[in-house]
Amino acid sequence: MTTSPDRTEGRRAPRFPRLNRFLPRRSGIAESEKASAALLLAFTVAAVAWANSPLASGYVEFWDSLIRLRVADASIELTFRALVNDGLMAFFFFTVGLEVKREVTIGELTDRSRALVPVVAAVAGLLIPAGIFLLINQNTESAHAWGVVISTDTAFLVGALAVVGPRFPARLRIFLLTLAVVDDIGALTVIAVFYTDDLVVGPLLVALVLLVAVAFVRHLRAGRGPAYAVLAVAVWVSLYAAHVHPTLAGVAIALLVPVFPPKRVAVERALELTQVFRQSPSPVYARAATRGLRDSISINERLQTAYGPYTRFLVLPLFALANAGVPLDGPTLTAALASPLAWGIVAGLVIGKLVGITGATAIVRATRLGALAPGLTMGRIAGGAALSGIGFTIALFIADIALPDPQVRDEAKVGVLAASALAFVLGWAIFRLVDYLRPPVAIGATLLRPIDPVRDHIGGNPDAPLTLVEYGDFECPFCSRATGSIDEVRAYFGTELRYIWRHLPLERVHPHAREAAEASEAAALQGKFFEFMPVLFDNQDELGTDDVIEYAVLIGLDIERFTRDLRSANVINRVNDDVLDAQVMDLHSTPTFFIGQKRHIGPYDSPSLIRALAASRPDPTPPGA
Repeated sequence: MTTSPDRTEGRRAPRFPRLNRFLPRRSGIAESEKASAALLLAFTVAAVAWANSPLASGYVEFWDSLIRLRVADASIELTFRALVNDGLMAFFFFTVGLEVKREVTIGELTDRSRALVPVVAAVAGLLIPAGIFLLINQNTESAHAWGVVISTDTAFLVGALAVVGPRFPARLRIFLLTLAVVDDIGALTVIAVFYTDDLVVGPLLVALVLLVAVAFVRHLRAGRGPAYAVLAVAVWVSLYAAHVHPTLAGVAIALLVPVFPPKRVAVERALELTQVFRQSPSPVYARAATRGLRDSISINERLQTAYGPYTRFLVLPLFALANAGVPLDGPTLTAALASPLAWGIVAGLVIGKLVGITGATAIVRATRLGALAPGLTMGRIAGGAALSGIGFTIALFIADIALPDPQVRDEAKVGVLAASALAFVLGWAIFRLVDYLRPPVAIGATLLRPIDPVRDHIGGNPDAPLTLVEYGDFECPFCSRATGSIDEVRAYFGTELRYIWRHLPLERVHPHAREAAEASEAAALQGKFFEFMPVLFDNQDELGTDDVIEYAVLIGLDIERFTRDLRSANVINRVNDDVLDAQVMDLHSTPTFFIGQKRHIGPYDSPSLIRALAASRPDPTPPGA
C-alpha cells in the first residue's frame, strides 16, 4: 500500500463556494430524449386528430400554403410542409451527423471494427426491405414505390429508444444513430437517382464545390462560424435547385465539421486569458477570454450543444404535426386492408428491417470482420432493428412522389403508420424479453475491482468511509488539471476521504503515458508514489526514460534500484492489471472517477465531486453539519 499524508488537520470550504449556483443541473440525454419523444408523440396524435376532424380541410390547406422568397430574378417557393421537411429537418440531420462524426473521430466508434457493423447493417436494412416489398408487389402498378420501405425515421427511432429501449441504452443508441445516418444517406441517394426525373446537374455540381469549400473552412484563422453558416445555406439552396432532397446538406456538412479532443495548449491559453481578465477586467480581455474558452472546444461539440435542444423540442414536433395527418376514414382503411401495397410496406418495414439489420450484424460478427461494443448484445441489436421499422419522414415523402393517385397514396400512408406502430410494439416486446432473460449490467458503471489496502495507492486515511477512485494518465492535461480539484476535495473532507489512483495510460494519444505509469510504480516500491506523482504532472511534455530518471534523482530515490525496477515484471504487470480492469469496464477517457463503487458521470470540478461524495453517504449530510 502507498499512502500520502493528510495535508490538512480539518476541513475547509472549497475555493469556489459560489460556483455551485452556476453549475447546470442536467438530467441527462436519456431524460431529455424521453421528454422530446413524449412531445413528438403528442404532436403526432394532434396531427392525426386534426386530419380526421371536421377541420380536416384546414389541415391540408394550411400545410399546402405557399411561401415565396424572391431575390432579384431568383425565387424559391415552398409549402409550409416543405419548409419543415426540407428546411427545418436539415437541422435535425445536421445534429445527428455531428454526433456520429464525433463518435467516429474521438468517441465510441474510433475502433473501426465497431464502426463497420452499423454501416453493413444499414446497407442490409435498405436492401432486404426493398426485396420483400418487391416480392409482394411484383407485377403491380405500385412496384415503383419500393423506396417507401427502405428508410428508418431517425427522429422517431431516437425518441422510441428513449421511451421503450433497454436499460443502459447508450451504446445501442450510438449504434442506431450511425446506422440511421448511413440509412438516411442511402435513402436520399435513392430519391435522387430513382425518384427525381428532373435532376439538374449544374446546381448539383455547385453543391459539390461548396462542400469542398466547407472542408477548407477549418483552416481559416478567423470567421469560421460565419463561413460555415453562409456555405451551409448555399449548399442547401444548391441541392434544392438540383431537385435533390436538401436535408442531405445537413448530414454532408456535419460530416465535414472538424472535431477534436480539447488540446492542452488551447486549454492553457484559455486559462492565461481568463487570469489576465481577472487581473484587469476590460471588454478587450473579456472578448479574448471568451474566444479562448470557445476555441478550446471543437466546433462540432459547440454546435451539438447549441442546436440539440431546438431540434428535439421544436423541429421534431413541428415535423410530426406537418406529416402525421393521415386520413383514417372507413373507405381508406378498407382499401388498405386489401392492398398489396399496404401489406408490402408493413412487411418490408417490420420484417425486412428486423431481418436485414439483425442478420447482417450477426454475419459480420461471426466472420470477425467487425465487433460489437461491450454490453451490446444480439438481443439488443434485434430490439433496435425492430424499432428501425418505424418509417415516417422519407417513407411518406417517397409515397407522395412515387404514387400520383391520392387514394393509392393514402393506402401507402396507412401502411406506413401501421408498420411504425407494429415496429414500436415489436421493439418494446423484444427489449422486455431480452432484459427479462438476461438482466443487463451497465458496463463500467460499477468499480470492477474492490479497493485493496495492500495493493492500491491510497491517499489519506485508508479506513475512511468515503472513497474517490481515479483512473488517470500522467500525460493527460485534464488529469493534471484535476489534481487541483482533488486537493480541494481532500481538504474539504479531511480524514473522512480516501483517494485511490489507478493507471489508464492512453498510449494512442499519449506516447509516454505508460512509461510514466511504470516510473511511478518503480517510485512506489521505494514508498514515494505520491511524491513522484506531482513531478510527473508538472513535466508532462518531458516523460522519456532519461527524464523520469532525472525526476527520481530529484526526489531522492535509489537510482540503481529505480532503474532496475523500471523494467521489472512486477512494475509492468502492476500497470497492466489496472489497464486490463479499465478495458473490461470499457473506460476510454481520462480522468474517470468512481465515487465508492459507482462511476461518477459529469463534471469533476471540486464542487461537483464534493456534492457526489456527500450524496454517497448512507446519511448524506454535509460534513460538519
